[in-house]
Amino acid sequence: MKALIQRVSRASVTAEGRCAGRIGKGLLVLLGVAPEDTSGDVDMLLDKILHLRIFEDGRGKMNLSLEQVSGGLLVVSQFTLLADTSRGNRPSFTAAASPGQAADLYRLFLEKASARGRIPVASGVFGAHMEVELVNDGPVTLMLESRKR
Repeated sequence: MKALIQRVSRASVTAEGRCAGRIGKGLLVLLGVAPEDTSGDVDMLLDKILHLRIFEDGRGKMNLSLEQVSGGLLVVSQFTLLADTSRGNRPSFTAAASPGQAADLYRLFLEKASARGRIPVASGVFGAHMEVELVNDGPVTLMLESRKR
């Protein structure tokens, strides 16, 4: 499982002409699922994301987590994170999970994030064409993987 994380001042996602999710200060997570991913990968990544100390403290140092700054979490499914661009100019997506498996793990990620109850959680619409708007704060962008591939 891969997650591209961006620290944002605000972010929103629109699907089918409607705003599907919106947050203020927080993290935008683009989430990609691989065929070998399981609920254990969800747990590992979610725990890491919620505890990343990438928000500034009173001295301007990245020392606070999402929960400590009462930030929001916007999660958008993004199978293209699993693209293989090693041959030719057209990406291959054979390393991405099937839509059914990816949808299940995406929903599980959202359920577990919401169950924590300490942060607002918003999401995109799985499988839909979406438009994501964000103001990257910093900019701070990190790539996390639940396992080395």
